[in-house]
Amino acid sequence: MPSLSILDLVRVTQDTDARGAFDNARDLAAHAERWGYRRFWVAEHHNMPGVASAATAVVLSHIAAGTHTIRVGAGGIMLPNHAPIIIAEQFGTLARLYPGRNRPWPRASAGHGSSHRACASPVTSEFRQLSTGRA
Repeated sequence: MPSLSILDLVRVTQDTDARGAFDNARDLAAHAERWGYRRFWVAEHHNMPGVASAATAVVLSHIAAGTHTIRVGAGGIMLPNHAPIIIAEQFGTLARLYPGRNRPWPRASAGHGSSHRACASPVTSEFRQLSTGRA
């Protein structure tokens, strides 16, 4: 059987506010875990009133706390919006809180020059060590 994943935008609906969207994502991940899904991804989006996933690492921690085995991860972290060391520390903390359950490092946006520079910078090896819990 192929490995199945869910990518969630953590949608704010007419019936929920951002807190309700976080709880709905957590509930969906818990159901997905019971249904045999292997991964639950959250996509980072900003300045969209209908999407509550701007602080991706925080949302992933909320989801991981409500599940037991499903792997959680970022469908993409927009590195131009964040200092790489902050992302490394956030994902390193997630790796320690939920060992083996989060994607070791986020993907960079392919369309922005500073993303490429961040991925090729000397901080990258430190970033990977921190994000995998080996620092």
